[in-house]
Amino acid sequence: MNNTDQGYLERRGQIEHYFDRTAAKTWEHLTSTDPVGRIRATVRAGRDEMRSTLMSWLPEDMTGMKLLDAGCGTGALSLCALERGAQVTAIDLSANLIQVARNRYASFSPLVQSANDKQQKGWIEFLSGDMLDPQLGEFDYVVGMDSLIHYDAQDLVKGIHILSERTRKAILFTFPPRNPLLAAAHTIGQFFPRSDRSPTLAPVSQKKLRNALNQRIVPQGWSEGKTTRISKGFYTSQAWEWVRQ
Repeated sequence: MNNTDQGYLERRGQIEHYFDRTAAKTWEHLTSTDPVGRIRATVRAGRDEMRSTLMSWLPEDMTGMKLLDAGCGTGALSLCALERGAQVTAIDLSANLIQVARNRYASFSPLVQSANDKQQKGWIEFLSGDMLDPQLGEFDYVVGMDSLIHYDAQDLVKGIHILSERTRKAILFTFPPRNPLLAAAHTIGQFFPRSDRSPTLAPVSQKKLRNALNQRIVPQGWSEGKTTRISKGFYTSQAWEWVRQ
């Protein structure tokens, strides 16, 4: 993206405001092990299953491999990758959620090493900022779990294309598929109290998304991999793997 992508920049600002100022505490609570209500419990269960699914598509041993956790939130997937020895760059627009992630990282396990001690088997560097920033460098894998779901199809494809240019092995991402529940509710957050609803989701046709990605990244050596839909109560998201040949 560049400064001419005003739609993307405006949307990014809305998302940052929501997660950093409006609902940081809500998402800290949702991603913890604390008791939650029935609706949020289904969202938590769906997110847990989605994270497990994405991790099952990554190598069991990631020693020496670089992973970008794009839109890492409170860092749960980053910690899973760390356990496999990955060198993780975890970035999110919300500075507040990044602080929660750092706190959880620090208390995760006696085996967790400092992000500054990169001589260890694996590490995590938590950053607040834009996941599309080219200064983040290159990676073996990029995972965007529910971090592109608020962007329209055009910006989603642009984002995947930008990430593909600095990814060596595979990109795993999720998007909100078109279905009656999302069409009626517009967003999972519509079921939350008005004060901490999330920005509206942008349901995407997988067929149209496939056609767009075939035009943008397939000529650069990418091909479609695994895909699956996770649906748990008020959580519905489609996982998709794209692999560099």
